Amino acid sequence: MDMVTDIPIQEQVQFSPTPKHIFILSGQSNMAGRGGVSKHHNWDGVVPPDCQPHPSIIRLNAKLNWEPAREPLHCDIDSRKVCGVGPGMSFANAVREQLGGECVGLVPCAVGGTAIKEWARGKHLYESMVMRSKESLKSKGEIKALLWYQGESDTSSHHDAEAYKGNMERLIHNVREDLGLPSLPVIQVAIASGDERYMEKVREAQLGINLPNVVCVDAKGLALKEDHLHLTTEAQVKLGHMLADAFITHIIAPSQSSLA
Repeated sequence: MDMVTDIPIQEQVQFSPTPKHIFILSGQSNMAGRGGVSKHHNWDGVVPPDCQPHPSIIRLNAKLNWEPAREPLHCDIDSRKVCGVGPGMSFANAVREQLGGECVGLVPCAVGGTAIKEWARGKHLYESMVMRSKESLKSKGEIKALLWYQGESDTSSHHDAEAYKGNMERLIHNVREDLGLPSLPVIQVAIASGDERYMEKVREAQLGINLPNVVCVDAKGLALKEDHLHLTTEAQVKLGHMLADAFITHIIAPSQSSLA
């Protein structure tokens, strides 16, 4: 007698998506996402409507395979910590229709607790981000932007805060050079938390970067969890929309007007 399987036919077919629009998600814990993670290091599993999976949103997993994207996006990338909701899924859902409903590919690269010097060219985190980004291009899609949220770990010393602007500008230059994308849009987030001694110095650096195709959105004022460091789930949803608005306003709109 033939074996009967309960697996739906569509799930028996090998998953082989081809992302058209690719976004790199990088930085530290607030990009990786800690929304809904308790002080006991458990994620509550709550996925807001804006962060729900969609058939046209996929992600590059740690094994360099494309798969359906769902929260927590960074679960196998920032694997030493418990990940929760970040800004990636609400961002992807918000830009999807603006990109004609075509497949959006997310490349999670963020790792919690990392300072910008750990993202210097030649360091493991930087080289891994570049390698994953290059791998994503094998799908024949196009990298549309790097979304960057990092800096809290650079607020503890005057030296690190003073060096932040130069280090960030160097990272932007290096990523563009190593990916062969000299005009790659970069949307960075000005931090909302960190050591109060030098937090404003880092924020000043982030908001003061004046390079072509570099946009900054400000997380200050978004709700923080009781640890006073990580954004709440609701704040992450809002940040995703802020990032999407920045992409649509500063990247999509100018390119469309230049084609008109």
